[in-house]
Amino acid sequence: MPSFDSSRARFRLADRHIAVFAHLLDGETPPDELWESLLELQRIGMVGKEGELAPLLRDLLGALADPVVVIQVEITGEHGPINHGVVVGRDAVISHDGWPGEEEAEYVSIEPSTLVWELARKVNLHRGEPKDTPVTARIETSMGALDAAFAALEEAAGDEGAARVRAHAALAETSGLDSTELDQFLELVVSLNSTWRITTAWDGKHEGERSAMIRSLAVWDCGPHGYWVREQPEEPILPGQVTPDSPLVVAWTTPGTIWERVADLLPDEEDLIDAPIR
Repeated sequence: MPSFDSSRARFRLADRHIAVFAHLLDGETPPDELWESLLELQRIGMVGKEGELAPLLRDLLGALADPVVVIQVEITGEHGPINHGVVVGRDAVISHDGWPGEEEAEYVSIEPSTLVWELARKVNLHRGEPKDTPVTARIETSMGALDAAFAALEEAAGDEGAARVRAHAALAETSGLDSTELDQFLELVVSLNSTWRITTAWDGKHEGERSAMIRSLAVWDCGPHGYWVREQPEEPILPGQVTPDSPLVVAWTTPGTIWERVADLLPDEEDLIDAPIR
């Protein structure tokens, strides 16, 4: 069920509720499949009997209807993929967070100056610098090897000893790595807390022509073994582009550098066709 907290102008909404707002903003009656969603919004006062929208929704809907920059954050961990994001509008910046197993996400307005901090929070980025560098700081193998390692871990059904043995055997057969790199890669796979990807998109110019601009960063959070940027497959990845034969390259990177690269995902004012909020 949707809900809101008027004291902080925050909302819990599913995609189907956002779809209802989109129809109402366009002066349309939501289709039959969204009727129950409309009734839910009316029950809590976000939508009136005639389809009028509550004033509290102004910043949220203004940003969603006319975004200047859209940021998608996909993080995959123990509970599977979870989607978060930020929408930079002309008059407000709206952040939204998903939750494992929940249909609704929480939407809340944030200060523009906190945007990098907000993205770092979404991916649980910790800035403390590591004491040691890994023996092998860059590993090149294939997506097929990674798939084989994950399959071996799943077959072990939570038995840590068996998982290591099975994954080591799978990597020895498929990865093409020498013993040092194989051991390092095995540790990364076993200790993987999450993988995450941040993608920013906006209307800009390419070779003088208006064009959709995209920047993206993909990272492995390997717990005690630090952060590893996935250099290949290179983002953004199109559907069907990655196969088992596709190269996989991950490179160890300090948290401070990750922070800088997250900040670099954001366009500068001169990159934008539409003026940003101030």
